[in-house]
Amino acid sequence: MSDELIELEEEEFTSQLTLPVLKRIGGLLKPHWKWAAGFFVTIALVSGLDAYFTYLSKQFIDQGIALGDKDRLIQLAEIYGGLIVIQAGAVFTFIYLAGVLGERIQYDLRKMLFNHLQELSLSYYAQNAVGRMIARVTSDTGRVSDLLTWGIVDTTWAVMNIASSTIFMLVINWKLALIVFTIIPVMMWIAVEFRKRILEQFRISRRANSKITGAYNENFQGTRVVKALGREDENTREFQGLTSAMYRASYRAAWLSALFLPTVQLIAALALGFIVGYGGLQIELGLMTIGGIQAFVSYLTFMMWPIQDLARVYSEMQHSVASAERIFKLADTPPEVHNRPGAVEARTLLGEIEFDHVDFYYEDRKPVLTDFTLKVNPGEMIALVGPTGGGKSTIVNLLCRFYEPRKGVIRINGRDYMDYTLESIHNKIGIVLQTPHLFSGTVRENIRYGRLEASDAEVEEAAKIAGAHDFIVTLEKGYEQNVGESGSLLSVGQKQLISLARAALARPELFIMDEATSSVDTLTEARIQKGMEALMRGRTSFVIAHRLSTIRRADRILVIENGRIAEQGTHAELLKRRGHYYRLYTRQFRHELEAAYGVSDDEAADVLKEKEVMAGESVAAD
Repeated sequence: MSDELIELEEEEFTSQLTLPVLKRIGGLLKPHWKWAAGFFVTIALVSGLDAYFTYLSKQFIDQGIALGDKDRLIQLAEIYGGLIVIQAGAVFTFIYLAGVLGERIQYDLRKMLFNHLQELSLSYYAQNAVGRMIARVTSDTGRVSDLLTWGIVDTTWAVMNIASSTIFMLVINWKLALIVFTIIPVMMWIAVEFRKRILEQFRISRRANSKITGAYNENFQGTRVVKALGREDENTREFQGLTSAMYRASYRAAWLSALFLPTVQLIAALALGFIVGYGGLQIELGLMTIGGIQAFVSYLTFMMWPIQDLARVYSEMQHSVASAERIFKLADTPPEVHNRPGAVEARTLLGEIEFDHVDFYYEDRKPVLTDFTLKVNPGEMIALVGPTGGGKSTIVNLLCRFYEPRKGVIRINGRDYMDYTLESIHNKIGIVLQTPHLFSGTVRENIRYGRLEASDAEVEEAAKIAGAHDFIVTLEKGYEQNVGESGSLLSVGQKQLISLARAALARPELFIMDEATSSVDTLTEARIQKGMEALMRGRTSFVIAHRLSTIRRADRILVIENGRIAEQGTHAELLKRRGHYYRLYTRQFRHELEAAYGVSDDEAADVLKEKEVMAGESVAAD
């Protein structure tokens, strides 16, 4: 079990049962009130019949067996048989209703959370672990569903049993009943206290288990370092300390669990002994019958298990309420980026794009872009280069409106792009990322993902434009080939080409490439570049490049450093200036030559000078 899941479990013990949360949980039943009403009625009927059967056994003894009245015995047997049939039908009904009600509530919660997660901004996903979100949609919804079904079953059954037993005991002998009732609070207090202490030890045990899991993980992954530094003995001692802590907590939990039941049974035995002794005196005085004592004993036993069950249900209820609070917290999280009131659809993104004195920072408030200003002409190819963390991806994320400026304005076609709806902007943007993501399914389904109504012919045409068709037809099943989870059955280059085809099929007006060739070989890079050129033709495009060779044909290259444009121009112009871009290009060019051909720095410098001369001649010709 991962540390993250352990932490999720630990949160359960900090929640308190508050009326607002319980009311909101109960509100989940409102759309299904008919099912809930039938559920409550049938569980109450089953519990009431359970208690009445005990009273019926008293009548069997007192009115039938003791008096030898066969007719009364037959009559009581007929009543008992009829009620058993009714109870069997009620048991079937409430179990069926509980199952249906639980699934409906869980469906509602999962649908609500999934839809809400689709609306949340990228900032939420950047700040929250995926495991937490999965836990909300899966285990947390399951726990809330169980609370509203089987938790209600156990609670209603326990409360009804205690209430009905109380009523029947008062009917049989109210004085003895009042004496017995003094035992109930003691049993409940013992049950709750034992449960709290057992759960506390289990919590300590789970914490220790999370540390043990972490120690396993670190040692397995760092085996070479451990051996190289001779840390085996020290790691063993640390691990023994962790396992000892877990053993002690588990031992105490087992000891308390073993002590709990005998303690309750001892109190129940004392109560039973008192009932039998006091009841015997009452029989001698003619105030009670043998059947009455038998019923009292049965009702006390009948009440003992529900009291223990209520303690268990209470602790589980805390878990479920904690899950509900986490679900409601997620559901109440507003998307940071959302449509303004009165937002209109963007008819096109082919016009001028302008960043007007834009500032941006993430949650840590460390500036990423500062007073960033840029104008992009329609159909222009803009390349963004520079050191990691300089702000290249942030510029693209802002343009896609995954985030919005903290200060300043981004305009499209002369209008603040926040006046447009998010959907109309996103529908006109095509993105190919550094790490391509494919969904489980076929090649054809993945290409069609951006435009579901596209025909097979259109899918194949998009693949040809992107340069993916040639490799796709060599696959065993061609376009019907399953790509595996996240495209695991394909190479990185193949996944990237399919991503390009997906973007081509979507027919975007604004095209973005985020270091799409940084993880592929030279041959695949050439194919991707060819596909990129076809896609960018007639479209405004932004290309974030790790390999500078991919952006030589850009209309403008922007060197981004510390959230600002350090310099800009064409490839040849920037080389001639011998500034930031020149240093980036020469460093990378030398590394590529050394890696590919094993040439020396001097030889690489000579080749580079020749390229500079050629670049200068090209600029002069222009």
